Amino acid sequence: MEEEKKEHEEHHENHKKRDLTDKVRKNPWMLSTFVCAALILILLVSSFFGGFTGHSISANAAGQKLVKFYQSMGVQNITLDSVSEISGIYQVNIKYQGQTIPLYITKDGKNVITSLNPTETEETTNENTDTNVEIPKSAKPSVELYVFTYCPYGTQAEKGMIPAIKLLGDGVNFKIKQIGAMHGDHEKLEAERQLCIDKYYPTKFLDYVEKFITDSAIGNCNGDAACLTPKITTIYATLGIDATKINTCISKEAEAMYDAEVSNAQSKGISGSPTLVINGVQIPTSSDYKYYTFNDLQIPFARDSNTYKEMICSLFNNAPSACSTSLSTTAPSAGFGASTGSSTAASCS
Repeated sequence: MEEEKKEHEEHHENHKKRDLTDKVRKNPWMLSTFVCAALILILLVSSFFGGFTGHSISANAAGQKLVKFYQSMGVQNITLDSVSEISGIYQVNIKYQGQTIPLYITKDGKNVITSLNPTETEETTNENTDTNVEIPKSAKPSVELYVFTYCPYGTQAEKGMIPAIKLLGDGVNFKIKQIGAMHGDHEKLEAERQLCIDKYYPTKFLDYVEKFITDSAIGNCNGDAACLTPKITTIYATLGIDATKINTCISKEAEAMYDAEVSNAQSKGISGSPTLVINGVQIPTSSDYKYYTFNDLQIPFARDSNTYKEMICSLFNNAPSACSTSLSTTAPSAGFGASTGSSTAASCS
């Protein structure tokens, strides 16, 4: 009887686990709350009895660890999208059933946090809402936007920045700078492709990047060559870019150009995508800052085209007439696609 009772209990427990795993697979929203109750207890114990270890692991290692954690619980077909630092912990965005789900993990990689709840309201939090940035003016501002090609926040910044750069034209010395690759080999290949297009088709480069980042189907390929190649070929044909010339560049020249870009970013301590550098000054990015003061001109923090235009126009010795043109004040969405979203200080790092 005792053995029958034990077998019955084990069967019942296994049945419960299968049901729970099935529910998580069918309901993506459950992923962000799946372990909440148990983790609350763990976090409370950690807070009162010694806290976290303080030995940080890298952002990418933390992201991979979180993905493996959920896979070990039976949740399959999830992938790491991006990792950023927020409030002293890592925010890990994972892809699951076509959705991007934000989760959180402590910097030592030992505790998962399912959500963040602010302890102060925006009305009562008035510290660090502004940062003053002194940037020298110039006749032709230099603007560098550092990105990972597949970082959703990098593509968001590019979608906001490119219309501003197209408006200001040759009056600005603009470059998209590559940081490296944190999302896989396909990200490195795309960085090399963009470096080659910029070298051989500089007047078509921004058009290429714009078409690449606003195509949600490209994002859905997740770097798969069989899926991606015909879409890239279509962009080439639309813009009049010789695929053979670009492929030759990728095979013979791109590696050296890519290595130089990575070394440049490292020498400046830039690892987060996006990072904006204007006239040699790196613009700080933080969710604590609600607006920036550029040489006494107050500009709200945002990633829409008009805000980027205002930032740059404030740094001309004599602003061109194009600066009086209004652009969109709506932030583009993070990630691939042409939809709108909301501004964020998040980055891939």
